[in-house]
Amino acid sequence: MTSTVVTLNSRYHDQDPALSGDGKLLAFVSNRDGQKRIYVYSIERQNLINLPGLNLGEAIAETPSLSYTGRYIIYISSIQGRPDLILYDRATGKSELVTRGYRSWIRNPSISPDGRYIVFETSRRGQWDLEVLDRGPFVELDLPDGIPIPQS
Repeated sequence: MTSTVVTLNSRYHDQDPALSGDGKLLAFVSNRDGQKRIYVYSIERQNLINLPGLNLGEAIAETPSLSYTGRYIIYISSIQGRPDLILYDRATGKSELVTRGYRSWIRNPSISPDGRYIVFETSRRGQWDLEVLDRGPFVELDLPDGIPIPQS
């Protein structure tokens, strides 16, 4: 099996870079296929990783953030002209709409290294404030190998 080396710098508009905590993955937004989509690049292998289900249809994607190993990717997707937070789990290959029913504008999401917490800016009170979303104590954490799971 041969691997194609893909350079990061290209004739496309690449923006919003985010590194995984272990420094092995880089997520970014690019218009490489004519739409603003999230791409994930393996720094070690120097290639793009195929992640079916990461980008949602014709939606515009922005500002990705990765957990420690890049298992979880949070980003903004404008599905119907309004920004929503999308959480992608690389282990399951599934995307989840995190802000379903959320009525305020949001921007600049970030996920904690273990994947439990998501922080973002919100205009809920008529100004830009910070909001922290706790995914709960039962979420499977993204921890480096050999690190014990914290007890609540």
